[in-house]
Amino acid sequence: MSRDARFALLEQPVQFMKGVGPKRAETFERLGVRSARDLLLHTPHRYEDASTVTPIARAEVGMDVSLVGTVTSKGVLPTRRGLRIFQAVIRDGTGVIECSWPGQPFLDRAIRKGDLLLVKGPVRFFHGRQIQPREHVVLGREGEGEGEGGGAVLPIYPATEGLTQRMVRGIIAQNLDTLLEAIEEEGDPIPAPLRERAGVPALPAALRRLHAPESAADADEGRRRLAYGELLFLQLLHARSRWEATARREGIRFERTDRLIAPLHQRLPFELTDAQGRCLREILGDMASDRRMNRLLQGDVGAGKTVVALFAMLLAVESGWQAALMAPTELLAEQHARTLRALLGDLPVRVELLTGSLSGAARRDADARVAAGEADIVVGTHALIQESVRFHRLGLAVVDEQHRFGVRQRMALAEQGERPDVLVMSATPIPRSLALTLHGDLDLSLLDERPPGRQPVRTALRAEKDRDRIYDFVAAQVAEGRQAYVVFPLIEESEALELRSATAEFERLKEESLPDARVALLHGQLPADEKDRVMRAFAAGEIDVLVATTVIEVGIDVPNASVMVIEHGERFGLSQLHQLRGRVGRGAAESYCIVVASGGQDSFERLRAFAGTEDGFEIAEADLRLRGMGDLFGAKQHGLPAFRWFDPERDLELLIVAREQARELVEGDPALRGEAAAPLRAELEARYGDRVQMFETG
Repeated sequence: MSRDARFALLEQPVQFMKGVGPKRAETFERLGVRSARDLLLHTPHRYEDASTVTPIARAEVGMDVSLVGTVTSKGVLPTRRGLRIFQAVIRDGTGVIECSWPGQPFLDRAIRKGDLLLVKGPVRFFHGRQIQPREHVVLGREGEGEGEGGGAVLPIYPATEGLTQRMVRGIIAQNLDTLLEAIEEEGDPIPAPLRERAGVPALPAALRRLHAPESAADADEGRRRLAYGELLFLQLLHARSRWEATARREGIRFERTDRLIAPLHQRLPFELTDAQGRCLREILGDMASDRRMNRLLQGDVGAGKTVVALFAMLLAVESGWQAALMAPTELLAEQHARTLRALLGDLPVRVELLTGSLSGAARRDADARVAAGEADIVVGTHALIQESVRFHRLGLAVVDEQHRFGVRQRMALAEQGERPDVLVMSATPIPRSLALTLHGDLDLSLLDERPPGRQPVRTALRAEKDRDRIYDFVAAQVAEGRQAYVVFPLIEESEALELRSATAEFERLKEESLPDARVALLHGQLPADEKDRVMRAFAAGEIDVLVATTVIEVGIDVPNASVMVIEHGERFGLSQLHQLRGRVGRGAAESYCIVVASGGQDSFERLRAFAGTEDGFEIAEADLRLRGMGDLFGAKQHGLPAFRWFDPERDLELLIVAREQARELVEGDPALRGEAAAPLRAELEARYGDRVQMFETG
């Protein structure tokens, strides 16, 4: 078969592969498998082998086990309370055990007598040994050669209704050799020297290891090659973006005079932490070079990002340039302007506030001051990137809570003036693997130390039965002049979820639990001007208790708020809980975070990890382990690629290698137009065509 014929085979519709046909092709489409290439890349999502399967005779009460056995009998058992239970008895060469699925009678149609079944779950005693499976997989039919849990590594594929595990495995096995030959002929888009440095096999060998592994380690080697491909091409995209932002044209070489920086340092009422000093050296070093800065300053709540950013802005002002600070909301912009003015005191630095609500003559005057260079530091919202704004000499652009802005908005501010240096800030701690993945185009500075003197927030986990006591405590805090947040996961009542909602509980709290308090409601579906009005009233002390959804996760600084009550804590991620807790503990009074949770022991164990530390990075690592990358960061919201093989817990070293290689490749050939880079360029365009064009240099 010629090379062209093999390529055509990989691109042909899956229905023409052995064992598929038109009807199964329609079912395969639900799994995202449309072509022969898609079928080859439809890899197992996990494996079972002899080391993980327990012989049935050795499955003891209290153990959590994986069992493989043949279904010898089955049926649906009704109970006196109306619950219908599907039960099946399975056997292997060592014994038999009963499997029970309460409330799932429909499984009687999916599981047949003679099926080879994999079940995972706890063994309990109920009229003898019984397992209630958390999950099950129909592996095939008795006598079809799968074995009963002994020896071979068994790939478990994503399947769907109408396309069983046995069918998927059989179809892939029939076509594997032909497809691998086609991939071999097509060639690996990643050159051998790069693969060897990363320690991964070539693509054909990796795919064979994934589909037909001899061991679990063998399968993981195959996975690492596909993960490396995901990482390398994403990092190439980041590296091209970074080159375009930092190296295509020279940046500004700022010169430090200490006319402003030294006086600010002397007048600060606190010492900078070691982490602040380290980050400042990194930032000021970038600004002093002729290479344009493109850096992320990431820090926990209260870690002191604003002070670090202010020193950077003063270096720009000392050198005769302007600085801009863009925040996602007017309230946050106003808060930043107040903070900067308070820190600067009588230093000769003019801070201008520019937001969307500024209109008429006031807006024209502000625009004129910015354009004339009469404003040294301009703080604002999206208003900073409107057409009417013309900076006199913008040297540094700072973007706060950068995940609230799109890439194009950040770029729009960065293109103001004469290509200013760019510093983006985030108060959402994320693990290093995710930071390098999400923000690979940015150099990273971590504020991983909290300033001394900031009071810890006392965190308590409570059950629903404690609710009356909790709101008695909130009422007592309000009576002492404090304010409180009460946060819910839902806005309205849901029939599908038995959860309290912000709207319904607002009425109950106002009428019953907190009748003497001024209670207000805030959620994301309110009109923007109403949200703004409520937040301003709370900040001004005109509201005692703010009942809200996570719209307040990143909000303004209210030092008088001393209590955060989070209802249905089990419905939130740990990092989200940490961000909510960060809304309190900003004043002198002792502050409290009370998490009300329902659910089982697993929920409380997870929440204890949150209650046991205030280290946002530690919490983020735990959140990543528990929820995974996709849940921790929504792909749509954050532009996160849909990774299939990259595991951020296991593949950090692989990520670092891919990042280094991508930067080296782009430094040597920015547009990847050279002959050696042609396969990389083609694959990059195939994966990220529209985004490649965004940073195209020609």
